[in-house]
Amino acid sequence: MNFLTRFAAGLALACSLPAMGLTQEMNVAHTWNEQVLEGIRNDFARPTVHARNLLHTSIAMYDAWVAYDDGPAVPFFLGQTFGNYTCPFDPAQLAIPDTPEGVQAAQEEAMSYAVYRIMIHRFADSPDGDLTMANIEDQMAAYGYPSSFTSTDYATDGPAALGNYIAEHIIAMGMSDGSNEANGFAPICYEAVNPNIKPELPGNPDIIDPDHWQAIELTLFIDQSGNASTEVPAFVGPEWGRVTPFALDSSDLEFVERDGCTFHVWKDPGAPAYIDTVNGLGIDDPYKWNFSMVSVWQSHLDPSDGVMWDISPNGVGTDGSFVTDLADFPTFYEFFEGGHTTPGHAMNPVTGEPYEPNMVPRGDYARAIAEFWADGPDSETPPGHWFTLLNEIMDYPDFDHRWRGQGPVIPDLEYTVKAYLTLAGAMHDSAVATWSVKGFYDYIRPVSAIRYMAGQGQSTDPSLDNYSPKGIPLIPGYIEVVEAGDPLQGLNGEHIGKIKLYTWRGPDYVEVPLIDEAGVGWILAEYWWPYQRPSFVTPPFAGYVSGHSTFSRAAAEILTQLTGSNYFPGGLGTWHIEQNEFLVFEEGPSQSFDLQWATYQDAANESALSRMWGGIHPPMDDGRGRQIGIEVAEAAFCKAESYVFPQWAMECGDGFLPSADCEGDFNGDGMRALDDLLLLLGAYGNAWTGPYDLDNSALIGSTDVLDFLTLFSSFCD
Repeated sequence: MNFLTRFAAGLALACSLPAMGLTQEMNVAHTWNEQVLEGIRNDFARPTVHARNLLHTSIAMYDAWVAYDDGPAVPFFLGQTFGNYTCPFDPAQLAIPDTPEGVQAAQEEAMSYAVYRIMIHRFADSPDGDLTMANIEDQMAAYGYPSSFTSTDYATDGPAALGNYIAEHIIAMGMSDGSNEANGFAPICYEAVNPNIKPELPGNPDIIDPDHWQAIELTLFIDQSGNASTEVPAFVGPEWGRVTPFALDSSDLEFVERDGCTFHVWKDPGAPAYIDTVNGLGIDDPYKWNFSMVSVWQSHLDPSDGVMWDISPNGVGTDGSFVTDLADFPTFYEFFEGGHTTPGHAMNPVTGEPYEPNMVPRGDYARAIAEFWADGPDSETPPGHWFTLLNEIMDYPDFDHRWRGQGPVIPDLEYTVKAYLTLAGAMHDSAVATWSVKGFYDYIRPVSAIRYMAGQGQSTDPSLDNYSPKGIPLIPGYIEVVEAGDPLQGLNGEHIGKIKLYTWRGPDYVEVPLIDEAGVGWILAEYWWPYQRPSFVTPPFAGYVSGHSTFSRAAAEILTQLTGSNYFPGGLGTWHIEQNEFLVFEEGPSQSFDLQWATYQDAANESALSRMWGGIHPPMDDGRGRQIGIEVAEAAFCKAESYVFPQWAMECGDGFLPSADCEGDFNGDGMRALDDLLLLLGAYGNAWTGPYDLDNSALIGSTDVLDFLTLFSSFCD
C-alpha cells in the first residue's frame, strides 16, 4: 500500500472500530487522540471549538508525559501560567518510578485519566455523546483503569490522580480563556448585519449590505458532522479572537471597534475587496472579479467536457507560492481554466524517479477535491483532518521518529506527545487568528454575493436596460443576459433581461445523488448554488479569511518542520477515488483515479483551491489565509520547541530553524557565513540540538565545527 491509501484505510477504521480496536499497534497517546477525533465526529462541526479541544487534550498528554521524564523538556501547563490561569504543581511531591518500564506505565496511566476526564466534560452533551462516552469507557476498561477513580491527590495516589489533576485544571482554565464555554461559546455582542438568505427560494432579495455575511435559512440544515436541525445556524465563533492563544504574540493583536463591539483581531490582513456600487467597473471591480470566478470555476465540474489534466505532482504540484495583493490575482489564478500556474515536481527525491503522468478529467478532479477537502459529513473538521494525517505519517513503516528528521531516534510515545503539542498549538492559533478576522470583517460568501449581484443586473454595458453598477459583470460564454428566444426566458418571457450563468446546475438537477449528476449548463443566476449538499450550502460563519487555507498551510509548515522534509513519506502521498462511489453530492466520478501530492504544501494548496471549485470561497479569502497560516506555524513551532527542547529556546522568535534541506545554513538566509558559525558556536558542547549536529553524533563538538568550515562561504542550492 502507498502512503495515503493506508491513511484512508486507517481513517475508515478509526470511524468504525470500537474503542478496544483502537489500541492495536498504537501508543497510548495515539489511541487517545483517535478517541478525541471520534468525539469530534460525534459532535457539532465547530472548527474553533475542536481546535481548542485538540490543544487541551494534547497539553494534557504532554504534561502527563513530561511530569515523569528526567530530560530537559519542561511542562507546558503544570506549574506554568497559560493566559490568566496558573496551574499550581510541586514536582517534588511526585513519586517517580525507578525503572523505565515503571516511568512509561505512569505516563500512560496519567495521560489516560487526563484525556478521559476532559472528554467527559467536553463531549458528554454532544449529539452522539452517548456513543463517545461508551467509547472512552471501553477504552479505560481495555487499559484496566477504573474510571470510578477520581482522586486528584497526585502526591499520595500516583499517576491516575495526576491525570485527574491535570484535567481538573485544564477544565478550569478553559472557563476563563475567553471562549465563553460556560455559555456554550456564544458571542458577547456580535450580531449579523444582514437578514438570512433563503437559498431554496430564488435570488437574494432581502440582503442589506453585500459586503457582509448572511446566515443560511433552510427547511432542514445538516452540518458537516451529519447533525440535522430546522434552526438557522448562527455564526460560529465571531469573537474567537478573545480566546487565549498558544503562541501568538501580543504585538499581532489589535482591538478594533465595529457596530458597538470590540473585536480582538490577530494578524490583521487588511480589508477584503468591497463592492463598488457607484462606478460599476464590471470585471475590473476586484469584488466582482473574485465572485464571478467562483461561478466560472463551477463550469469545470463536467467530466465530459473533454478537458484532461495531469494531476500528478509534476502536473499540479506547487512550490508553495501564493498571492495576497489584489493586483496579482489575475496573473496567479487561472480565471477560465482553473487552478493556478505552478512549476510542479519533476522528480521524486526519495526514489530518484520522475513522477508519472496521472491524466484525469478536470471535472472529476475538481469535484473530487471539493468533496475530499470538505471534511463532511462525519467530519473531524479541518484541524482534526490534519491530526489524522500526522498519525498516519508517524505510523508509516519507514518513518524515523527524529525531531526535525535529524539526530537520534526518539521513543515513539515521546515523539507523539511532542508532535501533538506542536501541531495542536498551530491548529488552535490558526482558529484564533482566522476567526478573529472572520468575526471583525464579517465577509460575504459566494452564494450571497453572486445572487445579490445578479439580482441587480449587469455592470458591464451601460447601454442595456439591466445595467447597474451593483450588477454582476458580463463574460461571454459564462455570464450573459437572458434574451428573447432563450430556453430560460420563461413561459411568458418573465425572465428576459435577467442574468444567466454557465455553471454547475445545482441540486435541483440531482434527485437521487447515487445515480443523478447535475452537470454543467445555463441556469438563471438567481438559482446558483455552491457545489455542496443542498442541506448544508455553505459553512455557518463568514468567508474572509479561509479556514481551510489557514489550517492547511499552517499544518503543512508544521509537518515540514517536524519531519525535516516537506515531502510525504516515500515522496508521494495518494488517496484513491473510486468510480461512481466516492462522490456524495452527485453521481461520480466518471473514472477511478488517485489524488497525489509530493509535499505537504501540495496538499495544503489543493485544499485551498478546492474551496473555490466547491463554491465556498473566492480567491480573496485564500492567499491572506495562507500567510496567516505560515506566521502562526512559525510562532507555534518555536513556542512548542522551547518546551519540548528548551536547549533551543534561544532560537525562538527568529522563525524556523533550518531543516536538512540546506545543511549549515542555520539562520535561513541561503548562505553559510559568519552568522551561522556564531550560532553553531553558541550550541557548542550541548547534547544533540538538531541542525547543529552535522556529524549526527548527538553532541555538538569540534567535528561539527570542522564540517561546517568545509561549507563556509557557500550558497545553498
